[in-house]
Amino acid sequence: MKKHHEVDGIAIERGVLSLVVDGQRIQRDLKQISPALAAATEEAQKEFEVSPSGYGIHWTLIDEDISIDGLLGVAHHPTLSRRSA
Repeated sequence: MKKHHEVDGIAIERGVLSLVVDGQRIQRDLKQISPALAAATEEAQKEFEVSPSGYGIHWTLIDEDISIDGLLGVAHHPTLSRRSA
């Protein structure tokens, strides 16, 4: 399985999600990225899993997912293929 991102150092303090992605420190306001996560209890905020591919983070107690690419502002555009008739 291809590893999309190396994700480490995940923490939530004072309504801010902090993590290290591919060696770069990222901080995001929870209210802007996930109202559900912002409203969750401290216990629920601490209960998460990083996907094996490094593609996203899942908070198990509130069933919330955040993609790493979304946090980084990476947009994926579908590739169009031409077919001849």
